[in-house]
Amino acid sequence: MAVNKRKVAIVGCGRSGSAVSFALMQSGLFAEMVLVDSLTQKAERTALDLAYGISFVKPMNIYGGGYDDLADAGIIVIAAGEPWVKGDTRMDFIRKNVNVLESIVPEIAKRNTEAIFLIVSNPVDILTYAALKYIEIPESRIMGIGTVADTARVKSLIGKKLNVDARNVHAFVVGEHGRSEVPIWSSARISGVPLYDFFEMRGYPDPDAFLEEVMKGVRFDAGNLSYRKEDTFFGVAMAARRVCEAIVRDEKAVLSVTSLMYGAFDIDGIALSMPAVVGAEGVECLVPVDMNEKEADEVRKAAATVMSISDLVLDQAR
Repeated sequence: MAVNKRKVAIVGCGRSGSAVSFALMQSGLFAEMVLVDSLTQKAERTALDLAYGISFVKPMNIYGGGYDDLADAGIIVIAAGEPWVKGDTRMDFIRKNVNVLESIVPEIAKRNTEAIFLIVSNPVDILTYAALKYIEIPESRIMGIGTVADTARVKSLIGKKLNVDARNVHAFVVGEHGRSEVPIWSSARISGVPLYDFFEMRGYPDPDAFLEEVMKGVRFDAGNLSYRKEDTFFGVAMAARRVCEAIVRDEKAVLSVTSLMYGAFDIDGIALSMPAVVGAEGVECLVPVDMNEKEADEVRKAAATVMSISDLVLDQAR
């Protein structure tokens, strides 16, 4: 069945899934949106709540449905997952959510292997890697939300500090979406001006303390979001909307989504958040962002952590 590129499906109607649904409803990108949840009434109630606001946005058919309704969806956003509960270890949380994904993706694959899959559930890098194992479609059409929201927060905080439009801050946070994520300050620019030069121009000759504090907050939120579900779900929703825009409009936008690595920085065969060109066919290629050796080493360490956990959890899942 040919997919409808103006139809999006959201699987999982928890806080993150509901926020993503709300953001996409307002985007004007889609003419149809189906919500799917293990609790059917939850999906239906969320869809009805959103549909009440149709008169404020562009026309859109929003409804709760089941897996069969995903057959012609052009983009499928997976936001389903188990929350962290008191007493859970990091591995407990990861295993639970790999199990959730393992129950969802094969069901979707029975009905639709032509869509682009966007993983929003956490831990996103490990779940994206797992999804690649559970469905046989081109790897370019499976991606995770990665560090898109983390990168946006860094840009916002730097822009605020330097009193400059955050859209002119060009910097990336890469690696694992979590407490080992890595800011690439060495190649960061503000409208072509090296980041450290711009700080000095604005009267901040020693910005290291500020940048360290920025990343402390970003990593803390990312770690909680990844392993404890104390989500900053509005940020995730806006990031998901941005990725969907790049796909629907075939923008060829460079976004730090999660995709499979093939040798860059000596990292191979694991899904990681790195800058990539995103368009109508999904991830077109990775962008070889410049890093100094310290940054590259930190990224390799993050990759090793993600790989060891992924292999352990997926072996157990089998």
